[in-house]
This record gives sequence, C-alpha cells and structure tokens, in this order.
Amino acid sequence: MTLSKDTDTNHEHLMLDAETQRCLDSIDYLIKYKDSEHVSRVLNKIVDNCRQAGVSSPFSVNTPYINTIPVEKEVDYPGNLSIEKKIEDIIRWNAMAMVIKANRNNDGLGGHISSFASSATLQEVGFNHFYRGNNGAHEADQIFFQGHTSPGNYSRSFLEGRLSAEHLHNFRQDLKEKNLTSYPHPYIMPDYWQFPTVSMGLGPILSIYQARFNRYMRARKFLIGRDPNVYCFIGDGECDEPETLGALTLASRENLDNLTFIVNCNLQRLDGPVRGNGKMIQELEAIFIGAGWNVIKLVWGSNWDSLLGSPQREILIKRMEEAVDGDFQKYVVEPGSYFRKHFFGKYPELLDMVNHLTDKQLKELLRGGHDPKKIYQAYKAAAEHIGAPTVILAKTVKGYGLGEAGEGKNISHQQKKMNEKELREFRDKLNIPLEDEDVVDTPFYRPEKGSEEEAYLLSKREKLGGYLPERKVDVTALETPTREDFAEFYKSSGDSQLSTTMGFVRVLSKLLRNKKLGRNIVPIIPDEARTFGMEAMFREIGIFSQKGQLYQPVDSESL
Repeated sequence: MTLSKDTDTNHEHLMLDAETQRCLDSIDYLIKYKDSEHVSRVLNKIVDNCRQAGVSSPFSVNTPYINTIPVEKEVDYPGNLSIEKKIEDIIRWNAMAMVIKANRNNDGLGGHISSFASSATLQEVGFNHFYRGNNGAHEADQIFFQGHTSPGNYSRSFLEGRLSAEHLHNFRQDLKEKNLTSYPHPYIMPDYWQFPTVSMGLGPILSIYQARFNRYMRARKFLIGRDPNVYCFIGDGECDEPETLGALTLASRENLDNLTFIVNCNLQRLDGPVRGNGKMIQELEAIFIGAGWNVIKLVWGSNWDSLLGSPQREILIKRMEEAVDGDFQKYVVEPGSYFRKHFFGKYPELLDMVNHLTDKQLKELLRGGHDPKKIYQAYKAAAEHIGAPTVILAKTVKGYGLGEAGEGKNISHQQKKMNEKELREFRDKLNIPLEDEDVVDTPFYRPEKGSEEEAYLLSKREKLGGYLPERKVDVTALETPTREDFAEFYKSSGDSQLSTTMGFVRVLSKLLRNKKLGRNIVPIIPDEARTFGMEAMFREIGIFSQKGQLYQPVDSESL
C-alpha cells in the first residue's frame, strides 16, 4: 500500500495497490453476504495469524465516531412520529413550567430544566415502545431515572391523569400535601418511584446488582417467566463518579443481558464541558468494551444519513473524529454559518458537500439522542442482544430546545428561570397553544379529554402493561421461627469458646435449614468466608451462580 499527499486539499488520501484492494474486496464480499458473527470470526482469525507470525497488528478499542447501527439495518418506526412529538413537546413545556413556577414563588427553591430537556426523547421512545408496566403478563421493568430529570416524569404523569396540577404546583415542597419530591425518592413517594437515584453514581451500581438479583430470584423460582428489564439513565459527567463504573465487570461476568445503561452524553456537567479537549463518547466506548459490554453508539440523527452516505463519507468521519467535545458545544450556541465555516470549512470537499444546505438546515442537523427513529433502533438492538449487558451512548444537547435561555450553554444545568421573551420563544418552538398574555404565567397545559394526544398516550401504556414509574409492594407474611427453634443459643457454651462470628454462622445455618423460612434468605458470602467458618455451609447449601460451578474446589472431597 502506498501513501500520497494531496497538497491542494491539505489532507491525506490512501492510494491502494491491487493486492490490498483484492483483500478489501474479499472482506466487502463477506460483509455483504455473510452474517456479522461470521465476519468477526474471519477478522479475528486474520489478526491471530498475524500475531502468531510475529506481525505487529494495530489495536484500537474505539470504533468510528458514527452510529453503531448502519442505516441499511434499521427497521421502520412503529409509532406515529407526529403525535409523539406533540406529546413530548407538551411534556417539555410542563416540565419547564413546573421549575419556573416553583422558583418564582419561592426564590432559590431549585430544580433542573436542562437535564430533562436533553433526555426527553430518549425517555419518550422508551415509554411509548419498550418500558413494560406492572399490569401485564410480566413483572414491570425497573427503571433508574436520572435524578435531575424528575420534572419530566411528573409532567408525563400529569398528562396521563395520575398527577394533578396541584401536585405540579407543589414541586420540591415536601411539607405540603400532594407534594412532588425533588428527586426519585421512594420513601417520600412510596407508590411512585421505584428507586432512589440522585446520589451521583448510586443508580448505576444499584441497577447492576438489581439485574443480578433478578436472575437469582428467577433461579430460586420467586420470579416466574421473563426477567424484568432493568434500564438505568446516567449522565456522562456522572461517569466520573467511582461508583458509576465500579461494577461494570460484574454485569458482563454474570451475562446480565437484562440490563441496559442509557448514558445521556450531552457533553456538559454542572458548569462546563465533561471533556472539552476530548471525546466522552469515545472514552466511554473504550471503557465499556474493555469491561465486556455490548456498546451501541447513538451519535447522529437521520438528517446526517445522506451526508454519511455521500462520496465524502470517509473525510466526513475523519472531521467528526478531529473535532473535540468543546468544538461540538460551540457549534450548538453559534449560528449555522459558524458551523459551516469551522466544521465543514476545514476541507473544501466537505464545504462543497453542504453547499445545497442553508445555514438553518445545518443548524438543524440532529444529534442521535434527539431522533426517535435512531433511538428506537438502539433500544431494539439492546432488547435483542443476548449474553451481555448493553450500554447506549446517546449524544444530545444540554438544555435542548431552550434556545437563548440555555441551550448548550455552560450555565444550562443551573437554569431555573426564563424571561418573557424566552418563554414565548420556547412556546413557539413547542407549538403550545397559549396566548402571549398567558405565557408569562407559565400555565400547565393538558389537551382536552378524548384528544388524539391523550388517546395515543394512554393506549401505548395500556399495551405495555400500565404506568411507569410505579412502585407496587406485594408482601407475603413469612412464618417466623419460634423461640424453641433457637433454644440451643440460650444456653451457656461452657468451657468452649465461641466468637461472635461463629455465633452468627451457627444462627445463619439454623435459619437456612428452616423449611419454611430458609429459601427466602439470601446469604451474601464474601470470598474470605472460609475464615468465618462457613465451609460447612458451602458443602451443604452451596453458593449461587447462574453458570453453576465450573471448577473442582481444591479442598473438595476426592471421589
């Protein structure tokens, strides 16, 4: 293979010799006529042969900075995009109004607008097509929502008729009746929130152990039928918390394909970029692939498809990979002319490629996390993947839709107020039917009973088995042991010494052998349990693993 430099365009072109081209043609044939697993096996074999022959082969954990799912593998969207957009826009408006009202009446009350604004479409596609409720044939899916997006959940429940306007007026005012707690909090709202998540990093690690526990419950026949799917929404900045990524290998080691992380990569944290000089999606991809997860990148929306399908595809991808997150955030707050000049303008071919697009059209090129069609493909692929947990890395814009009030700006996370001009701009963008004189009061809006939007919203949830989030507690009382069952522990141990640890082990053994109670006990056995005197329990009760025991312990009895 020879390499030449084109001085006119100041970038490199690869000039392939005939032998290299034949190799690439062979691989193209495999891609076209064989399944992906077969292609992967062939490529792995080629790499193995090179290594065995002492040839140094390049290694990269990252894939190109484009969507994982190619256009030709996408399926038709099953919903009505027009109605779903109307519903989402109403939810966006009410979520904003809730926070604005709360802070207007009680200055400094707090709350967040921009986090939900960036993840609204990610959630809505899930609510309309994937998240199963409690009333169907299966257990409800378990969803760890990002704490700062709670106004969006409350706004959707308001449209569903589950919450009243009074509830929304009492957002973050926990001492009032019909209040809405700041963040997901099952203790304060025990019939609503499934899990607490606002402590950064707590949701991700708990979701992993919840998915693992679901598998245990099924193995013990407490859970019959299909596992609930566990979904966990995470901010990209939250991934810097040690707990967030601390148990990733547990999820892959346990083959938890009932678990999906959705990382909302809006590229911003509290007051600035997550990785201004780098690319957070690429960094997270490497981490999750290294931990054995199935990674789905959701970077670009559908209106990028024609550009990525053009003859300039390779150089466009090259430019996408050159631009850092700080650049992409700058493109959000600047006009389309700036995007044209500073992104596409680096290479003349790219500038020519977008000559037919206006500045407004360039400004409207979507990120993948705001395109319901692309989001649906990612959810579907995650639901169908077998053998490993999945992470969806969705590129979004912090404060999406807020316009001058905070879209993509460093202050977006702290945005809690909007002036009258900004409110009218937001109303116009969302097509909310409110008069100019009413907008300043930020009223909540709900379509009339029997409207097309209401009928669609409710029918989707009915088909999926009921509302979410919803916490249902169905407890069967257990028959507890009697004092007589523990009579031996009331006696003196005499001359024999008994440590508290050994005492605990004997009590636990007694409980585990109880025919009525034992199967309900989940002993968490640490690796160093041998020092706790639990080896007898190992032999009698065993340790749970969905894979079974794949080895012969060194101290097992010889047969």
